[in-house]
Amino acid sequence: MSSGDPGNVIRGHKANLKNPNTSDESKEHSRQVIDEMESGEADDSGDYDPREKSAQSTGRTRGGETEIDDSGKETNRVLGGYRATLHNKSTSAEAKEHAREVLEDNGVKVD
Repeated sequence: MSSGDPGNVIRGHKANLKNPNTSDESKEHSRQVIDEMESGEADDSGDYDPREKSAQSTGRTRGGETEIDDSGKETNRVLGGYRATLHNKSTSAEAKEHAREVLEDNGVKVD
């Protein structure tokens, strides 16, 4: 069974049932999944974590695992924002200095 958000899983299967381009076999599978989830028979541990889903969906990894900080943000995206700050002509010198410090603190070489 999918480990995604249970609400999204059910919505996806319901959409499959209404899609004229999907096979009867696929629709039967969707009916079974919906029935299992609605009856509580599904193997659902209830430990859905949206941060985990976000990390999985991006495919961005370092050493096989996506780095996520305590606030749920992906480290590489946050650092990318700071890199962009350094190249933005509209950014103040103060903001660029802060971005440079954050990048250096995280081991990113700054030109």
